Amino acid sequence: MALLVTALMLTPVQAGDVTASQAEPEEDPKQPDLNNQTMYMYFNDSNGDVAWTHFQSMDNDSAEEYMDENENGELNVDISFRMTPELSKRIYIEADGLIRGSFKINVQGDWTNDNDGNTACGQNDCDELNITLMAGPNIIGQHHETGLNEGDNTVVFNFQMEEDTIVDWNKKDFNPVVKVEMKLRGDYNQGSFPFTGESGKAASFSMKMGMDSFLELPIDAASWDESFQEGGELGGDMEDTPGFTLVVASAAIAMAVFVNIGKEEEEELEA
Repeated sequence: MALLVTALMLTPVQAGDVTASQAEPEEDPKQPDLNNQTMYMYFNDSNGDVAWTHFQSMDNDSAEEYMDENENGELNVDISFRMTPELSKRIYIEADGLIRGSFKINVQGDWTNDNDGNTACGQNDCDELNITLMAGPNIIGQHHETGLNEGDNTVVFNFQMEEDTIVDWNKKDFNPVVKVEMKLRGDYNQGSFPFTGESGKAASFSMKMGMDSFLELPIDAASWDESFQEGGELGGDMEDTPGFTLVVASAAIAMAVFVNIGKEEEEELEA
């Protein structure tokens, strides 16, 4: 009987309404989860320049690419892809993890400072491509690309987590932002036919959206534990599990009953 009582006490009891649990809404595909840890870049200029990022690989509101150009003069690229909707979960980036990125970009014109008065960037007023990942106000990683060629480029980069890198991103206070910055110049001159012909090159910058431009985050699997989402420590042990203390106490009581029964039977035999 004591063993049976112990077994019953150790058997997990499902609390709450099962039907209600089954009717819970599905996870938002724009939010990260155990099987979805890739942020995609999106852009739409139909109502002002709006850039955003989230964890769904498709977004019908986005254009296929961001595009800007300037035939003669400075082209200042400054895009901030903000997590939309805001991060609703607490995520923990693996302390020794590697954030991997890949952006498809096309550039034309001049972006190399060479202190040469005969080139578009001869006044040292251009900037090469810079990609920055932030979590709220915190800089997580920065990439400076020096190897761009005219035309199509696939820019592959990594952000290595350092000792002082913020890895515990607590919901919207650490909402991710991806910044893409670059300064190019165009020096195209149509000329005045028939005296002079065309010269120089126009500046342009374009970036593909969606599955062509993304960041992969190494989110620790323990981030999805309910105790962590509710503010607990990462990878809490069994003692932190609700009801664990009750189960242990119940088991101890059952064992005490079993021992006492054994003693009583032993005393009866001796008598």
